[in-house]
Parts: sequence; C-alpha cells; structure tokens
Amino acid sequence: MIQLEEIMTILSNEKIAADVYKMELSGNTELVSMPGQFVNIKVPGFYLRRPISICDYEPGKLTIIYKLVGNGTDAMSKMQAGDELNMLMGLGNGFNTELSGEYPLLVGGGVGTPPIYGLAKRLVAQGKKVSVVLGFASKQDVFYQEKFSELNENTTGGSCKVYVATVDGSFGTKGFVTNCLDEIEEISHYYACGPIPMLKALIAKLDERQKDIPGQLSFEERMGCGFGACVGCSIDTKSGYKKVCKDGPVFMSSDIVI
Repeated sequence: MIQLEEIMTILSNEKIAADVYKMELSGNTELVSMPGQFVNIKVPGFYLRRPISICDYEPGKLTIIYKLVGNGTDAMSKMQAGDELNMLMGLGNGFNTELSGEYPLLVGGGVGTPPIYGLAKRLVAQGKKVSVVLGFASKQDVFYQEKFSELNENTTGGSCKVYVATVDGSFGTKGFVTNCLDEIEEISHYYACGPIPMLKALIAKLDERQKDIPGQLSFEERMGCGFGACVGCSIDTKSGYKKVCKDGPVFMSSDIVI
C-alpha cells in the first residue's frame, strides 16, 4: 500500500447535524484513488491519529465528515479555516464500482453515510440508476440527503433516488434502513457502511429477497496505526482474520463472518 504524509489546509469546518461536522481541505490528493478510502489525521496534542473516511475528493480538494465521539474529534471541531492538519493519505481499499451492475443499492448508517456519497457520485457519473438508503436515529441526526438528491443534476443518464429512515420516525420512514428496501424494485449489487447490527440486518433482509445477492461492506473499526502495523482492527473472515485498515475497510460480503 502506497501511503503519503501530507499537510492539508482547512478551507471550512462546519456543523451539519447533531455532533456531526463537515471539513473541507486543500492539498495533495493524488493518492486518493477510489471512494471508500480513508485518511489518518494527526490531531495536535494527541498521540494516536484519528481515522476518518473520505466523503468526497477531487484534485487538490478533500471533504471529510466526522462525529464528535471524544476529545480528539472535539479538538477537530474547534479548528478554523487556514489551520493545517497532518494526514496519512492513500489508506485503505475502497469500493469496486466495476461490480455495481445497472441498479446498485447504497446503504449508509449514521456516520457510515460519508463514503457512500463519494461512491454514489461516481456511479451516477457512470450512468447507473442508484438507490440510496440512509439511516439515522432522529431528524436532528440527518445529513446529506439533499446532496445525494442533487446528484440527479447530471448529464450522464444516471440517477440517484434517496430514502431516509429514522428510528423514532421524526423524518422519512420510521424504523431502520431495512424498512425502506421493499420500496426498491431492482438491485444488481449492494454497498453498505455502518454499524455491525445494521450490516447483519441488511444481509438478512436482502437474503430474504434474493439469495446470495452480491455486495460490499465497509467496516468502522477502531484503529491504532491505520496502515497494518498493529492488529487492533482485525475482523473475522472466511479466510482468517484480516486487518480493516490494510485489507479493507471494504470487503466482499460473501467473505465476511458477522
């Protein structure tokens, strides 16, 4: 895995939902090659880096979305435009878009939503008919549903239909992401990122609909190093334990034991 330490400059850092922030940065993004990869951020004053999935990227610009879960991300939320961040780039194996088929399903749970956006953007640009299901706890937690809908403003013939589920029913469909699946007519392949219980429920629901439908899962594991030197993010697969940071974070659903 090629990785590179880069100094990125913050362009903006804003709150977009309850405890959720969007940060845009400028700098060298040449090692970011596919949706689903992540960066590992050195936060001043903290020993361990913070792994954050990439929401979107283009030459010279990177977008990440993160949630306040501790002192490190709290420190990040207080950073201003013009501040600099040290990042390890080119980390992780992302989503394989060549397997999508014509009608891919994309599912994001909470802060599993950001990498799904970059994936949807690429698939729509390829002319695919994309269905996106986003799951949140409540209305105050919802973010980016409008950004997904805006992907329809393209000239490639692709489209993006968005469904939102909230556990308390305060926005969209009441319940979980699986409650939206019956509304989707065709699924050629699925991609998902979110907590383990969501991934388990999704696999079970899709198996009821169509046995062994192919898919790719992105895992949100805690990481120590972020590039395979430790074993802090290992998960069980049918071919033995693998490291989420180096072998993933994206794995074929047929390979995973959950």
